[in-house]
Amino acid sequence: MLLALDTATATASIALYDLAGARLHAEMTWLAHRRHTQDLMTTVQSLLRQQQVAPEQLTALAVTTGPGSFTGVRIAISAAKGIGLGLPTPPRAIGLPTLCVTAAPWLALAAQHPAQPAVCAYIQAGRGRYNWTSFAAGDLLQRPDAEAHQSGSADELAYSLGETAQPHWLVGELDATLSQAVAGLRHVFVFDAVSGLRRAGQLARVAAEHLDAGHFDDLRTIQPLYLRNP
Repeated sequence: MLLALDTATATASIALYDLAGARLHAEMTWLAHRRHTQDLMTTVQSLLRQQQVAPEQLTALAVTTGPGSFTGVRIAISAAKGIGLGLPTPPRAIGLPTLCVTAAPWLALAAQHPAQPAVCAYIQAGRGRYNWTSFAAGDLLQRPDAEAHQSGSADELAYSLGETAQPHWLVGELDATLSQAVAGLRHVFVFDAVSGLRRAGQLARVAAEHLDAGHFDDLRTIQPLYLRNP
């Protein structure tokens, strides 16, 4: 059983995923604001009890590494490390950038589309700024590093998209400022990912794909992915 943890933004999410059966068992997503530390472990315990899963049944852990809230990202990573240390058998572990989770629901759809659009996933970074990166259609195993991410204003994101004529799907939590900035880009189709719902469920699904492909991390050395100094 895989436990997925995501506290990278104000929307916190956890999920249990059956690796053997390749299916999501359960997921809990809530608006945590600044209560990640208080809420996370009690919610994990509640989910395990609800699903009648003992901690020792956890064989894998997945966590979002950022970008996101400076403190929020660290909370899930620290929790994953603590859980891993407490298990009788060291679990397999994978840390995935937040935008892998944002892009995940759209990548398979993009691969089936005749235009094979790239998927540009973004997250609001506060103070009118955004973090973003692009994924090739269908590439669920792409794991962009810090250098592959970009950061800037809505106009800078639009300018970046305007530098290429390749069709793009823009996915994330849309606001009016970004919607207006990209309105004139005919090759960009905008989706509102409505919220950050289903976040840990998507994280678990992508993590399972990585683990099946033999990709995993040393839980002791997983670090946050930061794009700027705090």
